[in-house]
Amino acid sequence: MESGPGGSWHMALTAADKVLLQRCLKHDPGSWNDFIDRFLGLIYHVIHYTAHLRSVSLLPEDVEDIAAEIVSRLVENDYQILRQFRGQASLATYLTVVCRRLCLHELTKRQRRAVSTSTNLDREDRPKMQAGLENLEEVERLLRKLPTREREVVRLFYLEGRTYEEISNELHIPVNSIGPVLSRAKKRLRHAESGSSSSPRRSNGKDQS
Repeated sequence: MESGPGGSWHMALTAADKVLLQRCLKHDPGSWNDFIDRFLGLIYHVIHYTAHLRSVSLLPEDVEDIAAEIVSRLVENDYQILRQFRGQASLATYLTVVCRRLCLHELTKRQRRAVSTSTNLDREDRPKMQAGLENLEEVERLLRKLPTREREVVRLFYLEGRTYEEISNELHIPVNSIGPVLSRAKKRLRHAESGSSSSPRRSNGKDQS
């Protein structure tokens, strides 16, 4: 474990994981099975945790499908994602971040598919289905409207699924300040989103009744 400024820390890459990674990248016999045995539990945990943060209910078969998709992405293009790992943290930490992003992508696809194929949804239900799983480009556009600190907290919590403690360690801010920051950020984003989705109305700051 290495300490950084302000008490932040990350787990270092272990020798065993470094050897396991090298074996996979060299396509050593049995290496991928060993990799799956080592990290499949982590993948399932990330899926459940990410879905929980976004209030998405998943059936067991949904979890299996998402896990299979994540594993498929890890091996595609000759383990491209694994080859991008630079060893600056533990392999588990790197995979957690990668799996969160891949899981969020899969949840977003499923949500869009559910919305597009449903023909009898009440209008009031549609925003609820889409909430928290908007198009990532739109989310990034809205995030740019936030002050730097709020933007980082929102990005880590909603896009990477970090816990309050993880955010506190990474950004060097008190844990009990994160909730209020998220609350303020959500108000700003709602205002920005409603302003961009409705007809602009000019105001001089006074009531015109």
